[in-house]
Amino acid sequence: MQVPAPFEYARATSVQDALELLERHGPESHVIAGGHSLLPMMKLRLARPEWLIDINDLAELRHITEDAGVLRVGALTRHAALLGSDVVGRLFPIVHDAEKVIADPVVRNRGTIGGSLGQADPAEDLTTVCDVLRAQVVIVGPAGERVVDVAEFHRGPYETACEQNELITEVRFPIRTGSASAYEKVERRVGDWAVAAAGAAVQLGDDGTIADAAIGLTALGLEGLATDAAAVLVGQRPSEDLIAEAARLAAEASSPVEDQRGPVDYKRHLADELTRRVLRRALERVGATATAA
Repeated sequence: MQVPAPFEYARATSVQDALELLERHGPESHVIAGGHSLLPMMKLRLARPEWLIDINDLAELRHITEDAGVLRVGALTRHAALLGSDVVGRLFPIVHDAEKVIADPVVRNRGTIGGSLGQADPAEDLTTVCDVLRAQVVIVGPAGERVVDVAEFHRGPYETACEQNELITEVRFPIRTGSASAYEKVERRVGDWAVAAAGAAVQLGDDGTIADAAIGLTALGLEGLATDAAAVLVGQRPSEDLIAEAARLAAEASSPVEDQRGPVDYKRHLADELTRRVLRRALERVGATATAA
C-alpha cells in the first residue's frame, strides 16, 4: 500500500489565517483544497509536505460573478460549479467544453480551478482554457494582492508565479463582445489525461473579419499560445482555407513527445485536426451569438 509520509494538519478559517499558517510553518507547508493532484503525489512520496493547510472553509474564495466587463471566479470554485453555471456557459463556452472532459464527476465535485492552475501540469485542460481566454490570476501574500496575466503565471511544468507563502484567490476572465470559444480533447478513455487537446477563442469585428484570435494546445509541448497560427487569422474573413492554414501553423508550433499515448506524428496530426475543429466551432458560435443579438 502506498501511504504518505507523516504530516501535520491545520484548517484555515480565513484567507488571512491561511497566509499566517503558511508563514508560520514555512517552506514545508502546502495548501490543500480538492487534493486530487497533491494526495497521489504524497502517496508516491513525490511530495512530502510537513504541514497541510486545508482551505476548504474559505467561502469567500467560492464565487462566480459577472462584474464590469470581467467574469470573476473564486479560486475554490469547483469544476462542477463551473460546468453548472449558465453565465459561464453563455460567456465562455470553452469552459463548459473542457469541464465535460475533465476526469469524472467525483473529481469535478471536489477539484477547484485554483488547484488546477496552481498544479501547472502541462496536460491540464484549464491551463489551456485560461491561456486562450487571456485570464488573469489574483494572488495574495504577505506583501498584499497582485494580479498576474496567466501567460506570466505559468513558468514551466509544475512551476508558477505563486510563491509558497502566497495564495491564489481568484481568476478573472475579460468579457469581449462578439467573441466565442471552443475546446476539444482526444483521450484514451473517458476521464483520462489528454493525448492531445486544443482550444480557441475568436472575436469578429463589425465588418465580419476576425478582429482577434487565440489558439492553445494541451499535452503537445507548446508553452503558451500558438501566436503565429492566431496571427494569420486576424484581419481576414473566415474561410476553410484560412482555418486550415492556422491549424497547420499550430501543429508546426507543437512539440509533442512519443509516449504510451502515441507517436509524435500522430500527436502532430491531432494538433492540426483539433485546431481546425475548435476554430470552426468557435466561429459558428460567434455567428450564432451575433444572430441572437
